[in-house]
Order: sequence, then structure tokens, then C-alpha cells
Amino acid sequence: MSLANKIKQKKARVGVVGLGYVGLPLAVEYASKGFETIGIETDQTKVHAVNAGRNYIADVDDEAFRRAVKRGLLRAMNDYAYVASLDVLFICVPTPFTANKEPDISYIVSAAEQIAPRLRKEHLVILKSTTFPNTTEGYVQPILEKTGLKVGKDFYLAFSPERIDPGNKRWTTANTPVVVGGVTPECTKLASLVMEKIVSKVVPVANPKVAEMEKLLENIFRSVNIALVNEMAQLCDRMGGINVWEVVQAAATKPFGFMPFYPGPGIGGHCILIDPYYLAWLARQYDFQTNFITLAAETNENMPFYVKNMVQREISMMPVTFHDAKILVLGVAFKRDVDDIRHSPALKVMELLLADGSRNIVYNDPFVPKVKANDHTFESVEVTKELLQSSDCVLITTDHSKYDYDFIVKHAKRVIDTRNATKAVKQGREKIVLLGDGN
Repeated sequence: MSLANKIKQKKARVGVVGLGYVGLPLAVEYASKGFETIGIETDQTKVHAVNAGRNYIADVDDEAFRRAVKRGLLRAMNDYAYVASLDVLFICVPTPFTANKEPDISYIVSAAEQIAPRLRKEHLVILKSTTFPNTTEGYVQPILEKTGLKVGKDFYLAFSPERIDPGNKRWTTANTPVVVGGVTPECTKLASLVMEKIVSKVVPVANPKVAEMEKLLENIFRSVNIALVNEMAQLCDRMGGINVWEVVQAAATKPFGFMPFYPGPGIGGHCILIDPYYLAWLARQYDFQTNFITLAAETNENMPFYVKNMVQREISMMPVTFHDAKILVLGVAFKRDVDDIRHSPALKVMELLLADGSRNIVYNDPFVPKVKANDHTFESVEVTKELLQSSDCVLITTDHSKYDYDFIVKHAKRVIDTRNATKAVKQGREKIVLLGDGN
């Protein structure tokens, strides 16, 4: 039976390399649609969790996850032993950057090297990890073709970037359109066919490079626009009398030509922070400087320093030294209502405060029970009236919907709000210092 017919009849066996924020939702979607799905994961804790039916990704539906495991359609292992028996392989591994902000695709290379000895005819390999253009054809393809098998003839290779938005209940793996670019037209056709089994809309493009660059554009678009409003927020604070949140709200009333973005303590997550540097690194290979894009990334990375200075300024006006001031940080996840702390700006702010000598930092996050900042390990504390009253400064770095902001402002001495989370609070507004409010 041809690979296309296997996919159409749901007889294709699907493998997902990497069971993190991208891989596990993908694996559950295929298993839920009736495909036998095997996850390959080096973290033995995740392997045990999957096989025991214990979900560890908030965006994955618990019931769908347990049902897939119970029906025998989803299981995990920590080696590549079964690769030869699979038909479709998705690579969903991390793509961080180095200390010098250069791409680290070692996880992709390692996955390709593990797949290669087990590669066979009619295999379809789809890379989903966010990366720079030419990774699929320039790195993965040569590794796989060392076997003697030829792409487009013996096996198929494509790039289809992930579009996971952690915590987004409206746009999920199933209903978010995906882009697919194959090395050959047949690669694109087969990759599109398999993606159509779990995604409502598939957009084919000319080749993997287009798909790889498209993914960078998505995230850099957000990085640049966030940097714009972050810079305007700082200017509004400098000028006085102009609230940047009101400015954005007013501009958003224009029905065309404007899309609202909002300031904050910095950017986090995996992609938006990293992708500008992936593109900048690639551009240098062609003697091209992405000055505009890099400047935007730097503006966003400077925001935790700006917030740290806000905290120090407010404490300097209190009858307590900065070293002894009790600082309560609310929210350490990188965005609202998720447990994801990857590159969280809140953690960066905590690290900066600690580096400047702060000795009394506590935090709360209903989604994150424990974090590490510098060499300090912190456990989330309960937000009580007593805690708020004993804190010299309450810093809102993540605007979780579970917080009672009226309660927080009522009992706090001073609240620094970097997310406009307190916008609906009526009483005690004189205690609030809002990022970009011009006061």
C-alpha cells in the first residue's frame, strides 16, 4: 500500500520526536483521529507520564489524552528503535540559541542522525522546530541522504512550522492553518495530505526555505511591534501626562491599517525572543545586517532592566532600604494563564533585583509552584491580606486572570503594574504605578 493510501485510510503509523509544548499536542491530535502514534522523548519522566496517561501540557485536553492512551493509540519511548516501523516522522525538538545568540540546531541534527540509520523507502519526515532557512535542505536532507536513499524518490522531506500559542483556547492545533513546504512537489503533496488529517487548513508553499522564513516573519512581526509600543511606553513615562494604554486603545478604533500591540516587562516564550537572532545570524552569512529587526529585539530585552529601575525608584521613596524592602512578584510565567516560564521576563526582573542586592523577594504564580532565579530557588507563596500588607512593593509581571486585583490593590502599599492588569480597579488607584502611564 502506498504512503498516500496509508494516510488516507489512517493506517500510517505516526512518530513524533520531542514531546514538549509542540510535540505532545501534535501526537494527541493524531492519536485522537485514529492514527497509531508513538512519541520519542529523551526525558524519561515525560515517557512515563505519557504511558501512564498523565497529561503535563495545559493546552492538551485531559480526556482526549487519556482516551488515546487507553485505546493504545498513543504511547511513548525514549529511543528510536521503532522508527523503521513508522511511516510519518515529525521532528519537534527545541531550537535555542547560544550564549552569543547564535542558532543551536544540535537537537535537530541529533534527531536526524538517529532517524537516518532507520530510514527506509516511503518514509515521510516533517521538521516542525522553528529554525532558519535552509535547515531542512542544508542540514537534515544531507544527513538522511547519506543512507543512499534520495529525497523525493525514496523518501519525503518537508518543513511545516509549529504555530502553537500557549494558553490560547480559540486557536488550537486543530483549527490553526499550517504552512507546508516540501523539498519536491511530491514531498509537499504528502506532507500536506498528512497535515490535513488534523488541521482544518493547509497552505502549501514552494519549498522548505519559504516555510522556514515565513515562520521567522510571523514572530519577528510581533517582536518589532511589541518593541514599538515598549519604546512608546518609556517615552510616555518620560514626557508625562500621556497614558500609552489609552493611546493604543484609541488607535485600535481605526478599522484598517492598525493592529494593537501592548507594552510589558519584556517578551518570553520560545520563539519571539529567539527568532530575530536566528535571522540576524543567517543574514550575516550574506553580508547583510538586520539592523531594524535586531534593534527591536534589543529594545524588548531591555524592558526587564526598565522594570527593575521602576521598582528601585519606588522603593527609594519609601522608609526602607532597597536591600531590605520586601518585594512580592505576581506571575512568573511568560504570559497569562499558562505555566510556561521559558525566557520569562519576570524571572529576568527577579534576577536583576537579586543581582543588585535585593534580599527579600517572594513570588506567587497559580500555575508555577517553584522557580529558580540566579542561584536562588523560590516557592510560590499564597497571596493573603497579611502578605500584601507586609510587602513594600507588589510587582505585577504576569496578568493571570485568577488574581483578584481589587483585593491586591486594597491591601498593598504600592503596586507596580507592567501589564495594565489593574485597569478595572476603582479604589486605591493612587497606589498604582503603571508602566507607560505618563505619571
